[in-house]
Amino acid sequence: MEYIIFGVIAYLLGSIPSGLIVGKIGYGKDIREHGSGNLGGTNTFRVLGIKAGMLVTSADILKGTLATLLPLLFGADVIILIIGLFAVVGHMYPVFARFKGGKAVATSGGVVLAVNPILFIIAIGTFFLMLYLSKYVSLASMITGIVTVIVTLLQQEYGLTIVVSVMTLFVIYRHSTNIKRIINKTEPKITWM
Repeated sequence: MEYIIFGVIAYLLGSIPSGLIVGKIGYGKDIREHGSGNLGGTNTFRVLGIKAGMLVTSADILKGTLATLLPLLFGADVIILIIGLFAVVGHMYPVFARFKGGKAVATSGGVVLAVNPILFIIAIGTFFLMLYLSKYVSLASMITGIVTVIVTLLQQEYGLTIVVSVMTLFVIYRHSTNIKRIINKTEPKITWM
């Protein structure tokens, strides 16, 4: 029963469309109608700028962290990583935004932050290194997921390995169109790094 309760709460937290809220309230724009049409932080950066992008990315990370840690606050007897996955699903398929959400990167990072802050720091470092080398946000996101899986294996945290592997598969699946554009050399590159 606790899994159902906290799973639903986590899903609803993950479903909060940060990009949509920031865009409409702060800028009078529906970011789904601009750029890639995605609700995540990357499209927010492109459409609304650095301040909005940072705010949305931070909010999306915190959704994952809060959803994962919430059961601990109530002393629930659940595996919090599983609860965190519900937040990631909510972010990808938000009930509050017609089930069209983000690509699972920031919220997955929030789940990792909740259970292993050192791994989160490694992931952030990997992301920016790969972003610097490739100039592709999408590629940096996918490689970061793969690296976090490898690190959890080296740390022998096999439960975390399973969950991080699932989240990485989510990230890769949600970037399937980006993969095609990278292969076709039509994926947009960042210009600020």
